[in-house]
Amino acid sequence: MATIEVDGETKRTVSFAARMAGVTEGEIVRRLVAGSVAREQEPAGAPAGTPIYADYAGHRTRALYFAPTRVEIIDGPLKGTSYKSPTGAARAVVRHYNAKVNDNRNGWGFWQLDQEGPRTWLQAIRPTDSED
Repeated sequence: MATIEVDGETKRTVSFAARMAGVTEGEIVRRLVAGSVAREQEPAGAPAGTPIYADYAGHRTRALYFAPTRVEIIDGPLKGTSYKSPTGAARAVVRHYNAKVNDNRNGWGFWQLDQEGPRTWLQAIRPTDSED
């Protein structure tokens, strides 16, 4: 098992957060690291993403999909985070709202296109050469 050295105040804060969330201290650190995913900046004049959303645990999370695989969450507690794949973004949503379940999800079937008309899964516009 790996260890991380922290000062006493940080240890108390992590311990408190773990008790409040009902998870281990290691899980709190994992969430903090996962939540610090660096934002990717779009170059000026870059094409707008496709609006998508996911409903999970009674919460709607809106995001933008940038082909071939990137997803940027645009509202809620994960606002501003960017993921290399729809699956990575889906797993982050599941972890945030229900850390006690396995976060293994297929993002292409988790996200839906945010449009009028019938429900359309992100899978419908998935590039054929994409691997996830």
